[in-house]
Amino acid sequence: MKKQAQDIARNRKALHDYEVLETYEAGIALTGTEVRSLRDNHCQLTDCFALIRHGEVWLHGVHIPPYAFGNIANPDPDRKRKLLLHKNQIRKLEQQTKEKGMALVPLKMYFNKSSLVKVELAVCRGKKNYDKRAAMAERDSKREIERALKERSRR
Repeated sequence: MKKQAQDIARNRKALHDYEVLETYEAGIALTGTEVRSLRDNHCQLTDCFALIRHGEVWLHGVHIPPYAFGNIANPDPDRKRKLLLHKNQIRKLEQQTKEKGMALVPLKMYFNKSSLVKVELAVCRGKKNYDKRAAMAERDSKREIERALKERSRR
């Protein structure tokens, strides 16, 4: 029996606020109690972002609450966490984010088939308000069309 990738948390707001251009899979440096907390699906990715500093990628704003059965050495739940990427990937990300309006945003955190914690990191461009309204209108129109087709097929 093969293991499936198991989602821990998704950043749904990122898909609303940003246009995703390219995605990368990155490992993340965690402590043991943080992994235990993630196994219980405790994680918040809202309002988080990644920065490149001195050739390393750091994840800011991710909240992993302390493990309930941990000891007094539980790490800070809102600490910066290092993302693990190859050097050429980091250089490419650095070039892409130097453009105006570009950001590194984590889209989801998950356990891969080998039970390692991975982060799906995206290079994004911020959407304007009119882009958001257009996307919402398009989504609503598709929903109306599907509803009409479903109604039609029932008759």
